[in-house]
Amino acid sequence: MNPQEIMIQGNSAGWLLFVKLSFGVSLAAMLAFIFFMEGSLLTKGYLALNGLFIVSSTIMVSKTLRDEYENKKLINRISEARTNKILQQYED
Repeated sequence: MNPQEIMIQGNSAGWLLFVKLSFGVSLAAMLAFIFFMEGSLLTKGYLALNGLFIVSSTIMVSKTLRDEYENKKLINRISEARTNKILQQYED
């Protein structure tokens, strides 16, 4: 496979906007709920910290899963290149 044949398909601008807006809206809704909720300051603080922990954990999980996928893809490409090299040696 030539480097010119490798096509990298990115996300569309509309999808990126949707993802960013939905993240912002969900975060704002959670913060508004905590702010306007009846209860003590301790309860609101506890919910706010847990909300931040959920957001950071979600980001870490999605990044880790993406990295694992990319690593497997790279390993498969290296393995395919080795296989092609061995096949070319036997063809000659």
